[in-house]
Amino acid sequence: MDFQLSDDQRALRSGMRDLLGAAFDRDRLRAAVERHGALDRSLWRELGAAGFFALRLPEEAGGVGLGLPEAVLLFEEAGRALLPGPLVATHLAAGLVKGAAEGEAVVTAVAGDLPVTHLAEADAVLLAGAEPPAGEATGAEALTGEALRAFVAAARPVRSMDPLTPLHRAPADAERAPAATERTPAHAGRFRFEAALLTAAEQLGSAARTTEAAVQHAGDREQFGSPVGAFQAVKHLCADMLARTEPARAAVYAAAVTGDPVEIAAAKLLADEAAVRNARDCLQIHGGMGFTWEADVHLHLKRAWLRAASWLTGAGAEELLAADLGAAGRLPRSSAAYGRPVPEAGGGG
Repeated sequence: MDFQLSDDQRALRSGMRDLLGAAFDRDRLRAAVERHGALDRSLWRELGAAGFFALRLPEEAGGVGLGLPEAVLLFEEAGRALLPGPLVATHLAAGLVKGAAEGEAVVTAVAGDLPVTHLAEADAVLLAGAEPPAGEATGAEALTGEALRAFVAAARPVRSMDPLTPLHRAPADAERAPAATERTPAHAGRFRFEAALLTAAEQLGSAARTTEAAVQHAGDREQFGSPVGAFQAVKHLCADMLARTEPARAAVYAAAVTGDPVEIAAAKLLADEAAVRNARDCLQIHGGMGFTWEADVHLHLKRAWLRAASWLTGAGAEELLAADLGAAGRLPRSSAAYGRPVPEAGGGG
């Protein structure tokens, strides 16, 4: 099977990179930091006009009509650019919340017991795990209007490590996303695992960007008359960053094609590790400058930490992978996310 990107997919990725390079360059990134992560509604609408949120809606519903493989390419670019905002929730809310597909509405989500991002600016909040209306398979209930105002009033702000991601603690009685077990409803699992995959794509983009930044700095910075990249220890760090990024890329792209929850868990695990460890190694290669507020490296590290705890944690992914390995060879695997049987490995001709 050929997993190389098609010409159309490459053009899609390139177009999003060009858009973000023009609409969210470093000056605008730093302006967002100074605003403490407050969203730029004009940028949000520009993303909507470009089809970022409506990418997977059918064309007859006003969408682009593409799938998860194309969505992960766009979210990878968003991760590279450190684009702030509840991108995953708004993307998943397209077709469910009015205005989400067009970028007119900002939608956030309750993901387990974690704080809710950008709640104060949200036009709707998704509660994953709710029973969907007839004919819908989103697996999330949207709070809007008076219900949203009551939800926001009951929430309390908490300190965020990422200056681009304001956080609120949801009310104690808020409906939570269910754990990933064989008893998880198919619609709830689907929402949760697609969110985890798109978050993994953002982590992949961040890992790739910090690798590039580290290599560039290692080539430009001189010490003792030579680029620091000439020293073996720095070479090893850069090589390790690439060796983490590329397996994560393969896992994320493959999981987007299959949509299998176990493969999504593996992709999230690898992408989280690549994003966090690459940001730390990039910071080390930058030396003392990497610790300063003016450098962007710390922003990638802080965002990577937050994403690693979102939707599917490392411990949760490991549990899913361990359960799948334990079940292999005994019974056909059943997908908690999609309610479909998955054939056993091996056999056949």
